[in-house]
Amino acid sequence: MASKSAVFVLLMVVVAVAAPVAVAQLGTVGRLLDRIRIQGTVFCSINATGTASPVFPNARVQLRCGIGDVVSSATTDRFGLFLMQFLPRQTLSSILAECNLFVITPLARCNAALPGVGVLRSPLQFIGNTTVGLINNINIVPTGFFLFNVTV
Repeated sequence: MASKSAVFVLLMVVVAVAAPVAVAQLGTVGRLLDRIRIQGTVFCSINATGTASPVFPNARVQLRCGIGDVVSSATTDRFGLFLMQFLPRQTLSSILAECNLFVITPLARCNAALPGVGVLRSPLQFIGNTTVGLINNINIVPTGFFLFNVTV
């Protein structure tokens, strides 16, 4: 029994050491193991983070790039939190330059006193990578939602 445990531990050590080397040697193919991860909180406010404001539950959030192509979407939970995860179709720099998050749920659903026209929009910010196994998570957050007076 002890020898089986030793073999298992040795095998796990080899995998832990060899996996990063294998990913590094993959080069361009290694990017296939990247995953974009965008997460944040939507507040019931028309300016920046609005952390003093209540959160916006059940809000539909879309990632739109270029001329409005919807790349991913999510719905906030009861705490106003959302998470999008997807395989990248473009470079990180183009995502940060060409994409924005939009809250398309009418603002009046969280506060009837807010404007009836417009949506919340936020640019994006890269905050770093985290690796889970062979998957490289490219972590992005909204910089702050503001009222955008154009319907999307």
